[in-house]
Amino acid sequence: MDFSLGLTNRMPIRYEGGRGKNIAMAEIGKFNNLRIVKLLDFGAYLDGGEHGEILLPKRYAPPQGRIGDRLDVFLYLDSDDRLIATTEKPLAKVGDFAFLKVVSVNDVGAFLDWGLSKDLLVPFREQRPPMEQGRSYCVYVYLDKASRRIVASAKLNKFLDKTPVDFRAGRAVDLLIWMRTELGYSAIIDNARLGVLYENEVFQDLQPGQRVKGFIKKVRDDQKIDLSLQQPGYQGIPDVSDTILAALRKNGGFLSVSDAASPETIQSLFGISKKTFKKAVGALYKRRLITLEDGGLRLSETKTSAKV
Repeated sequence: MDFSLGLTNRMPIRYEGGRGKNIAMAEIGKFNNLRIVKLLDFGAYLDGGEHGEILLPKRYAPPQGRIGDRLDVFLYLDSDDRLIATTEKPLAKVGDFAFLKVVSVNDVGAFLDWGLSKDLLVPFREQRPPMEQGRSYCVYVYLDKASRRIVASAKLNKFLDKTPVDFRAGRAVDLLIWMRTELGYSAIIDNARLGVLYENEVFQDLQPGQRVKGFIKKVRDDQKIDLSLQQPGYQGIPDVSDTILAALRKNGGFLSVSDAASPETIQSLFGISKKTFKKAVGALYKRRLITLEDGGLRLSETKTSAKV
């Protein structure tokens, strides 16, 4: 029987008792690389190590699979709380923060669409405020060790890493926008820590659940982290300068905007602060790529094809 999609040669292993015995490290709620040990009409059984044999239903099994082949699969509990494998990719795995939509609510809790046939439970005790069907929430996905069930929590603070950090200013990070605050936006940094984007430094529309690239601006004495969507200092100026040059070329070599323009005008045109704009204009002028005129910027005639 031939079940070939998703086959790999990688083998995560551990050694037990010093005897050199290879045992698959199958983890519930994560992707695992497991070996086919049995093929039946309704699917394939995979070696789950200490979890025993794990069923991969036929609808997920590769048509040319053979005993001994290895597959990348995600492990979770089905509706009957049986450990099962799938080649589907969920929207989040155990250890992830994610923004997911509530598809139903009952007397057990709220259920989220996370991309698998079985929805993800958020128990009532892990909700704040009570979740409503049709709305989306930032949650943390974790494994309840007592029940072995994968569940989620909207009480993110208890899952955030609060150990001291020594981030370098200007370091690039991945951000998940959590919520709007009085200061601006709370954002989860690299799926681990919390930081703040200040409203007066954000020049684009942001929504909860949006994933954006950002930069470390500063780690304060109280270990709170200030963030920016633009690279601090002069490190990000080349990219901004390229944007201004592209706009000049697109508009025939002249833009009716100068460093005297209002912050709102600059933000609407380039999505940056006035301070960043002035630094970029200064850098372009020093390199003789532009000239400064009354009421605007002009691309230098001898530099029309130059790049910063």
